[in-house]
Amino acid sequence: MRLNDVQSHIPRLRNATAVSKIHKGFSYDGKYLVYEGGTKPVYVLRTAPFNQSESKRREFTAVENIHQLGVRTSEPVEFGTLEALDLCYMVLRYVEGEDASEKLPFMTTEEQYRVGAEAGRELLIMHSVGAPDGMEAWSDRRIAKHNRHLAAYLRCGVKLPEEEAVMAFIESHMPLLEGRPNRFQHDDFHPGNLLVHSGGYAAAIDFNRYDWGDPYHDFLKVAYFSREVSIPFSIGQIDGYFQGEIPADFWSLYALYTAMSIFGTITWTLQVVPEQMDSMMDRIRMVLDDHRNFECATPIWYKQS
Repeated sequence: MRLNDVQSHIPRLRNATAVSKIHKGFSYDGKYLVYEGGTKPVYVLRTAPFNQSESKRREFTAVENIHQLGVRTSEPVEFGTLEALDLCYMVLRYVEGEDASEKLPFMTTEEQYRVGAEAGRELLIMHSVGAPDGMEAWSDRRIAKHNRHLAAYLRCGVKLPEEEAVMAFIESHMPLLEGRPNRFQHDDFHPGNLLVHSGGYAAAIDFNRYDWGDPYHDFLKVAYFSREVSIPFSIGQIDGYFQGEIPADFWSLYALYTAMSIFGTITWTLQVVPEQMDSMMDRIRMVLDDHRNFECATPIWYKQS
């Protein structure tokens, strides 16, 4: 959005002196830093098409609920619609911090672990929020999603040499989904959506993919992204979340969700960022190696710790 649009259509931002677009990330939302005369932003403005108003209002409310629990994130300030501009928007208070995915590799092993442990404790607070009444069972939704992704994969023309081993692991572990809880999920929880400041954990951001379901599903990005950025952070996240007492079923469910996501990851990459297919296949290869082609549920990088 242009500065004039911000000032004239969003009363909360009438004192804005500059607006700069945020280009990072895969979200389709418009994202902007809003300044009010100083060198640091005051607000983050997120915009989406007007026809997404209801879903974005629900997202705003979800982040409000999370923030009220004490989770460190951008404070939700205002939600509104601008039908004349075919937009809905949310204003969030800016949180000072730097992209954890960029900063973690330059921190000490102990600092990386501490940031991960703090992230895990924050994630646990998020997971205390139960799903709305009437939500369909997690097992039904996740199995249906897997079946769609598998069917799309089998049509896409990409052949993973280990696909039979992956499918067999999924099939044998699918009963674990029965009875799993429906709770709040960030659903994109990894260092690229976390901030660090002064060597410590600062906040989680970008809740636009939030969902409801098994809390353990929120560890999925550890397998695909976090461990690639920082193994100490990844270990810390798990240890901090469980306070050192990992439940007996965690690793089996972690591995199941990791395996189930392989086929959807391939088809999503083909559709959205096909130029990144080689790097995504390298990431899938890393996951397969971590689990010895799913002969073991606990990844080798955690075992070796």
